[in-house]
Amino acid sequence: MRILTVGGGGREHAAVEALHRSGAEIYSIMKNANPGIIRRAKAYKLINERLIDDICEFAIEHDVSHAFIGPEAPLEIGLVDALENIGIKCAAPTKDAARIETSKSFMRDLVSKYNIDGNIEYAVFDNAEDADAYLKKVTHEVVVKPIGLTGGKGVKVQGEHLRNHDEIMAYVLEILGSSKSSVIIEEKLVGEEFTLMVFVDGRHISPMPLVQDHKRAYEGDVGPNTGGMGSYSDADHLLPFIPEGVRDKALSILRGIVDALNAEGCPYRGPMYGQFMLTKNGPKLIEINARFGDPEAMNVLSILETDFLTLIKEMAGGKIREDVKFRELATVCKYIVPRGYGTVSESGHEICIDEEGIRRSGAEIFYANIDMIDGKLFTGTSRSIGIVGIGETIEEAEKRCEDALQYVTGDAICVRHDIGKRELIQKKIDRIKNILS
Repeated sequence: MRILTVGGGGREHAAVEALHRSGAEIYSIMKNANPGIIRRAKAYKLINERLIDDICEFAIEHDVSHAFIGPEAPLEIGLVDALENIGIKCAAPTKDAARIETSKSFMRDLVSKYNIDGNIEYAVFDNAEDADAYLKKVTHEVVVKPIGLTGGKGVKVQGEHLRNHDEIMAYVLEILGSSKSSVIIEEKLVGEEFTLMVFVDGRHISPMPLVQDHKRAYEGDVGPNTGGMGSYSDADHLLPFIPEGVRDKALSILRGIVDALNAEGCPYRGPMYGQFMLTKNGPKLIEINARFGDPEAMNVLSILETDFLTLIKEMAGGKIREDVKFRELATVCKYIVPRGYGTVSESGHEICIDEEGIRRSGAEIFYANIDMIDGKLFTGTSRSIGIVGIGETIEEAEKRCEDALQYVTGDAICVRHDIGKRELIQKKIDRIKNILS
């Protein structure tokens, strides 16, 4: 079957590898020359992923029947709507359904309207005066975000990035003065974050293993927020600090959101990402993404047993199976990033990779924001290479990931080595015990 894939990052490379294992004939659109995707594609085109007419023309030219869209930007402008108008079935949400990610206020209002569990206190403002008055009234700490897409980097937290009222208002003014015309101020949550992703067919959902992502740029979970420096999953598909009941509650929240979108007349199809915080009052909803998480897609797709091409057809066709299967293995992903990532990235540096060495280490490689020029690889401004170790335990998977990192070299690259290590995970277990006690 011929399938269109859109996007050139690590998430999309992981999806392309899963489709390749399923025997799909792959035709790819991406803005960067991702060598992993190029290797699997029958044909590809390097263009901006928001050029809807060009993408539709490419899809018609290659007679594709289905499409998988990885990044959020094309979803925001209605690529799925355009593809479906020319008869291509999509395992991705329409523009209206994608608002669950592209508008943070839409998501919060939807959860509130349908009385779905897990919501938090929030308020939306389009002017500084009202925001200032609100901040002077609230007694809890806050998180400040633009309403729209931020690539995981627009969130600032009181007590971590913002020290006092003046700094909070300065950031509010920065957002209001940018192209993001509104700001959302949310209650700050205390706990541990986790990701639950699901496959969705418009009405039904099927869960994936839980994953914990690490957004902070530096070891010890400190520094600026990023798109994600790495992530891990456990062999039992839970997490060391997450009991089964918490997963069930998070799944119920996502099921409620899918039902609400259907009731609103914009049924959701495709992968959905729920980011949660486990607090003393149970799991609370941080955000929804209208796609796979990145890097979390690399964790789950690396151990997916069910045929991914079949899942694409089932999501697009409105009938997902309930028993999607994953191998009972742990995974640890560490992202190699350009020096300065999270603040000002140093791009354009050559990076060298020994793929055979990585495979011998028991790990997999996923290319991300890399450009291949005349057979050589160069870093972009975002994350470069995802290395995923796979093992019977998190400890084994982390060791394999760490062993594989030696086979990626370059003068201006960095990595968080602490992700998946026993010491960091134990801190999270102890923290949750303290919070829940």
